[in-house]
Amino acid sequence: MELTKQGHACVRLAQDDRTLVIDPGGFSEEDAALGADAILVTHEHPDHFDEYRLRAAMEANPAAEIWTLRSVADRVAPAFPCRVHTVGQGDTFTAAGFEIEVHGELHAVIHPDIPRITNIGFVVDGSVFHPGDALTVPGRPVDTLLLPVHAPWNKVAEVIDYLREVAPRQAYDIHDGLLSAVAHPVYGRMLGEGGPGVGGAEHLRLAPGESTTVPAPAR
Repeated sequence: MELTKQGHACVRLAQDDRTLVIDPGGFSEEDAALGADAILVTHEHPDHFDEYRLRAAMEANPAAEIWTLRSVADRVAPAFPCRVHTVGQGDTFTAAGFEIEVHGELHAVIHPDIPRITNIGFVVDGSVFHPGDALTVPGRPVDTLLLPVHAPWNKVAEVIDYLREVAPRQAYDIHDGLLSAVAHPVYGRMLGEGGPGVGGAEHLRLAPGESTTVPAPAR
């Protein structure tokens, strides 16, 4: 399964001519969702959900469909009847041939005075987990964790403990759009051999547009 970083929290997964895009938001490339057969959106914040990018992808591919939580579905479903699906914690479904599990319910706490919104994460093919804006532990083994390294709602100690608890084989940075170039080596050191330890997970980073191959279970 090919994994491509599309900027900030957006990734593209491709296998056997099937393409799945997660969180094509305002910090990702304008064409981040184009060519997708299926799109997953974790929550309504504009760095994860950009209506322009979703509409462009849906109009470019009349067979494309979206799976997301209600706050996003209510905004895009009227334009695309029967192509937008509302999902939540515990749901499972097939999207463009990928097997998806939904984990999580709430966005991480930004500040006690800011109301929490809903947020869901997605396990793809039992292998790759995208938690959105939360440090959700999926409650099942995953080989590859898409790791939110920097946000108004987290600190590096929490990221380290989260990586230890999920215990993937490897973790790729996401949610890094607000970091300058000089910050990446600092996070790399803290989450790598120079840090306090992340339970043996290999910490990796893709630049926007860069791709790698991640394992997917045999079908």
